[in-house]
Amino acid sequence: MSKTTPATQALTKAGIAFGLAHYDYDPNAERVGLQAAEAMGVAPAEVFKTLMAELDGKPICAIVPSDEEVNMKKLAAALGGKSAQMMKPADAERLTGYKVGGISPLGQRRAVPTALDELATLYDEIFLNGGQRGLQIRIRPADLVAALNCVTADLVR
Repeated sequence: MSKTTPATQALTKAGIAFGLAHYDYDPNAERVGLQAAEAMGVAPAEVFKTLMAELDGKPICAIVPSDEEVNMKKLAAALGGKSAQMMKPADAERLTGYKVGGISPLGQRRAVPTALDELATLYDEIFLNGGQRGLQIRIRPADLVAALNCVTADLVR
């Protein structure tokens, strides 16, 4: 497994400190984030999943705890739109340059408006996908916000 991905390169280039965690990716897991948390022995609420969606027909990204579901109305409001819906997996892979199960909000082919769920601020560090199946980045939420220039809002339930 590579330790260098577009996500880790973006953080390195920005001078942002981060750590890496590897786990055995299960391609048959129903929910990748929950499987990652279990494999790494951390609370699911500390492992955030990257979801690609469309807001009024334009691509966006949401980062929410792996044990939560994104509320599309809240996501749309957080990014100043009317209607959000999940992006088709093939479209997400094409847009980001990552494979489903390995999509990171960092280092995507094209930067898109991104929202981070405010629950991230409850932790000193959170985990999120590092751009490869089985690779997680450990980062401070404030550093993630700075790296992505993203908004923080209530995105769940």
